[in-house]
Amino acid sequence: MNNVNGISGTSTADLLKQKSKVENNGGAAFAEQLKSAINEVNEYQEGSEEALADLATGQVKDLHQAALAIGKAETSMKLMLEIRNKALNAYKELGRTQL
Repeated sequence: MNNVNGISGTSTADLLKQKSKVENNGGAAFAEQLKSAINEVNEYQEGSEEALADLATGQVKDLHQAALAIGKAETSMKLMLEIRNKALNAYKELGRTQL
């Protein structure tokens, strides 16, 4: 393997092993990753709602942490929407391809 600036390269054999793992378990692995990402975004949204409720009622303990929770939820939701948009565009593009 090559070592360029402290980064080791990946051999062709390693790539083929990874490819076979993905092919054998690709659909299930993708579904699990997607489910995990959606659950994580949901947790951030719940934390944000709790922080907003604490701000509204004046029970906020740490304003900085509340702002971080709200920002994290907003950013994760934007990322999830962009991923969804890219996936829909890719699906539409596949539908337009002629066989």
